[in-house]
Order: sequence, then structure tokens, then C-alpha cells
Amino acid sequence: MTIGQHVPAPAQDVIVAALLHDAPEFAPTERDVYQTLTVGYGTEVARIIAALQAEHRALDEPDPPIRVDDQPVLLASTADKIVALTSLLRRAQSTGNVPAFFDRRPVLCGLLPHFRGFQRAAHPRLPGSMSAHLDAALTPIERATAYSQRVGAR
Repeated sequence: MTIGQHVPAPAQDVIVAALLHDAPEFAPTERDVYQTLTVGYGTEVARIIAALQAEHRALDEPDPPIRVDDQPVLLASTADKIVALTSLLRRAQSTGNVPAFFDRRPVLCGLLPHFRGFQRAAHPRLPGSMSAHLDAALTPIERATAYSQRVGAR
């Protein structure tokens, strides 16, 4: 839905890959999930999912690369970030203490500069509304964590 909000008539492969991007994490290890995805949905869907999985794995490394040169991957990756960050912000707001919610997630907070760098690098290649949506998901989290860091430094 997120891609469809910002991209008129998105490619079906991008939508399918976005919907199935977490499949490798849940697939049985005795099967080649990428072969299964290729047979069921085509090489482009499997390629986009593999790129998204590589991006997710890179987040565990120091200074993960920011890649914005592959438009189908960029759209699916941006949508994934929008959905994840929006969901986290909603959960944080439901606790009544947004800064405390994010204080308990230092790994996520450490990735916020990477996500902001991604948003800035992707901005020229994304529909304006999609870049703005990612910005709108990031900004309140950045504010909450900056406030928390200021209070904690006292």
C-alpha cells in the first residue's frame, strides 16, 4: 500500500517483492528460498528480495553502505523503512513515553543517522511524496531520541 500511495501504477514485481521481502527469514533452511521465489514469482522478484536481504544484513555492520542506484530496490526499501518506522512510532506513542520506548532500543537509535542518510541520498530518485513520507516517519523519532539524549546527559 505504501508504494501505491506514492507511485502511480507501480511495477508488479516491486509490489510482490515488497510483500515477500521477509520470506527468506522465515523459509525452511533446507530449501533454496531464492529458487522457490524465482520459480513462483520470477527472477526480478527474487533479485529485489535478495538485495533487500543484503541491505538488512548490512545494517548489522559498522557504517552500512547506502545504495540508491537500483530503482525497484529503492522503492521497496523505502517502503519497508516507512512501514517499520511508522509502526515503531505508533507503538512508542501508545506507551505514553516515546523517549523511554526508544531508549530501550539503542541499536535502532544508532541506525537513525543511517536512515536519514538514506533518505537524503534517495530523495532525488524517489517520488517527492515518498521521500516526504520517510522524512515524516524519521523526524519525530529523531526528535524523541535527541530529547532523551539531552535529558540523559544532564
